[in-house]
Amino acid sequence: MVPIETARGTFRVWTKRVGTNPDLKVLLLHGGPGATDELYECFDAWFPGAGIEYYYYDQLGSFRSDQPDEPSLWDLARFVDEVEQVRQALHLDRSNFVLFGQSWGGLLAMEYAVHHQQHLKGLVISNMMSSARLYNDYATDVLMPAMDQDVLAEIKRFEAEGTTDDPRYEQLLMEHHYVLRVCRMPFEDWPDPVRRGIAHINFKIYVPMQGPSELGLSGTLEDWDRSSDLQAIDVPTLVIGATHDTMDPEHMRWMSEHCRRAASCCVPTAATCRSSTIPSTTSRDCSTSFGPSRRRPTITRCPLPWPPPARAGSCSRTFGAASAASGCSTEPPCIWSRGGSRRSSGRTARARPRSFGSSLACCCRTPARWSCAAKRRVAASPATSRRVTGC
Repeated sequence: MVPIETARGTFRVWTKRVGTNPDLKVLLLHGGPGATDELYECFDAWFPGAGIEYYYYDQLGSFRSDQPDEPSLWDLARFVDEVEQVRQALHLDRSNFVLFGQSWGGLLAMEYAVHHQQHLKGLVISNMMSSARLYNDYATDVLMPAMDQDVLAEIKRFEAEGTTDDPRYEQLLMEHHYVLRVCRMPFEDWPDPVRRGIAHINFKIYVPMQGPSELGLSGTLEDWDRSSDLQAIDVPTLVIGATHDTMDPEHMRWMSEHCRRAASCCVPTAATCRSSTIPSTTSRDCSTSFGPSRRRPTITRCPLPWPPPARAGSCSRTFGAASAASGCSTEPPCIWSRGGSRRSSGRTARARPRSFGSSLACCCRTPARWSCAAKRRVAASPATSRRVTGC
């Protein structure tokens, strides 16, 4: 247990180290706020083999850490200070410290990098946008219209009446949103660590900061925005999204273009809890992006049948306005992006090396069925307004 000094006294947070690697130590920031790092137990099957030393960590108020009844502690700046205290206690420094944050953990990781990047070797932002306003726009413009509108109206009624603790509210969200956008499988098939993590959420933290659900952000974080500060992040950064994420995958690619030394990865067919259903992509991306080998990435041909079955409304998975109307391509497009470069390739592709080591994103390695979206929403940013992307 690591002691954490706060304005309300000293409390303890739970951490656990797995593996030994003096050059690559990953601190895991879970989502929520108020969730747990049980979600990351899947990494036990992948990180050790990739030579990654990593640290489980339940933030203050979460399942295995102290849970003080102090609402004033549930503040973003205090959480950033907590992460810094944990870093010092674990003796992590710029020579080895990679910060991995998913969902709320990704928001916290960005905020930490803005204030303390001098201690970082690398940064991984998974399934989180850099702006709460744009997250809400995506929920309003894309996620909500895709739902059954009668169900959405009932969800909105619960929120307007302040009765989001009604079991029916959670049931509606689970059946019509979470099984599609959080963990893309029937709830009874969700991995056990994900189910336990959901059961252990501290809603005394989650609701005041996030709001009552994952369908947008309405708590104290509602006005958070670090989009204009991304260019100040000058450490190797990997931004990971998913086609069926609660977050806009196009915006997450845009984020990678506005950090100085960044790559992006979009995992097809996956949702927000990509790490639990396809953990190998995370271990590979961490080891190739920040590992000591500095090897150049090789993007291999998709092992799955190609082309996929033609479907009405399907579009090309290559990039550019002309290809968007041309129908599905005949080669499996391995997609990687680094600092604004995005390409599709057939059999193999290689990326130019960078001084901080290789960063790669290869959708085609995902062991899942391909899915081709009809038309991906294009982010409103001028940087992306002329780009059309496949799923």
